[in-house]
Amino acid sequence: MDALSGAGPRRARGRPGARSSGVRAPAAPWARFSAWLECVCVVTFDLELGQALELVYPSDFRLTDKEKSSICYLSFPDSHSGCLGDTQFSFRIRQCGGQRSPWHDDRHYDTGAPVSLQREPAHYFGYVYFRQVKDSSVKRGYFQKSLVLVSRLPFVRLFQALLSLIAPEYFDKLAPCLEAVCNEIDQWPAPMPGQTLNLPVMGVILQVRIPSRVDKPESSAPKQCGHENLLPAPVVLSSVHELDLFSCLHPLKFCCDYRPYFTIHDSEFREFTTRTQAPPNVVLGVTNPFFIKMLQHWPHILRVGEPRMSGDLPKQVKLKKPSRLKTLDTKPGLYTAYTAHLHRDKALLKRLLKGLQKKRPSDMQTALLRRHLLELTQSFIIPLEHYMTSLMPLQKSIMPWKVGVETPPQIRPFRQDDFLCSLEHAGPQLTCILKGDWLGLYRRFFKSPHFDGWYRQRHKEMVQKLEALHLEAICEANIEAWMKDKSEVEIVDLVLKLREKLVWAQGHQLPVKEATLQRAQLYIETIIGSLPKDLQAVLCPP
Repeated sequence: MDALSGAGPRRARGRPGARSSGVRAPAAPWARFSAWLECVCVVTFDLELGQALELVYPSDFRLTDKEKSSICYLSFPDSHSGCLGDTQFSFRIRQCGGQRSPWHDDRHYDTGAPVSLQREPAHYFGYVYFRQVKDSSVKRGYFQKSLVLVSRLPFVRLFQALLSLIAPEYFDKLAPCLEAVCNEIDQWPAPMPGQTLNLPVMGVILQVRIPSRVDKPESSAPKQCGHENLLPAPVVLSSVHELDLFSCLHPLKFCCDYRPYFTIHDSEFREFTTRTQAPPNVVLGVTNPFFIKMLQHWPHILRVGEPRMSGDLPKQVKLKKPSRLKTLDTKPGLYTAYTAHLHRDKALLKRLLKGLQKKRPSDMQTALLRRHLLELTQSFIIPLEHYMTSLMPLQKSIMPWKVGVETPPQIRPFRQDDFLCSLEHAGPQLTCILKGDWLGLYRRFFKSPHFDGWYRQRHKEMVQKLEALHLEAICEANIEAWMKDKSEVEIVDLVLKLREKLVWAQGHQLPVKEATLQRAQLYIETIIGSLPKDLQAVLCPP
């Protein structure tokens, strides 16, 4: 496999045959199901049509024709792959036709989840279980079918485990089995960050812990907290999203497009492969050798060969220039135009290669690699976090009436030169032994979409914190003293702005204590009670 970097109809959620309504029902059917999955698809091979969508469940889930086409083509491995037996993989496609209103409330999950694990608003993940076996009863001589879970959640590990349970059973028993499984998922609790959940399906209990943005790095696998008497004993998944050799490096989120599996039939094929402009900011996972020739002008290409024998070790780890990537029989390796800013960690490479020689278990190798990448990322991020914290106004400057009830103090702007100057005394060299051009690395980071994504998220969190502190300051102030010399117009204006602030705080789930919200509501009632009856009637209509 090779890695290359470079308003539709509203969905109706309901039982089959149910009418769609513009009004959301209090307890909508499939609401719990849709907290985890959008739908389940079955893709089969039709002699006349090729890959065809055989089934979508729930049956009233609406996919556009473009989405259906993408799912069909991406649910089968490339024909040259020759995958016999069972194969699992995943893909990611762009949602077509604008956003659709979910039946579940995403805000509770997204507020508490790590940024890189929040729901995708504009893309679908497809988790595939593909089976290809010889079958003389089929005209083509092979049984070829894929079961696909479509979700907005990047829970690769969980959904692969789920597929390994339900797909073999489905291929034997077909539709009735699938309906039963979907009904079981519709009984699952919603994914709540920080909670360990037991998810029953087909006589098995999957126990998972949903990551939280307040988790400490390298948090342990879920413990069987208080469920020792569960029968059968739960299957504990150490992670919902991490694979064997890969971890999302919090707190950085990858802010560009990426497609774990991509083919020439994809609806964005022309967009991504055009030579009329610079290569797009996207990572593509491909298996068709055609892409080697088609995209040899891309700046980064990682070619993965066949798995090595455990004793067959590379003589050296070396980056290669893209100019050497010209033929389809090019050797495996990383071909890149990128010049590294930091020196490589030779000690880590030696430890990993020694682990291969000694046949160290894969999970131990993964732990070594993950710890190294996590510590490197933290060393890079910590100076940025410290600088962002310095841009916050002092808490003593957050006065309830200084600027206006609706306006807390402003966060100072991020000045790149000031940050770079701070690195001399508070840079990554304090926590990382790797040498190199750290200033050059930060400058390159500032030009990337990843800095923009990180900064926007941190700025949003800081604004919410300021709003929460400002609301608390207002609720702790002496409202009666403030009202003494104010006109009715000013007092009515205060009521309207306090209401607006309260609604905003509740709607955006600001980190405000419930007691503060109750006090704010009591303030509003107190202020309204001091006004003439006619104004009270306007502000509190029956």
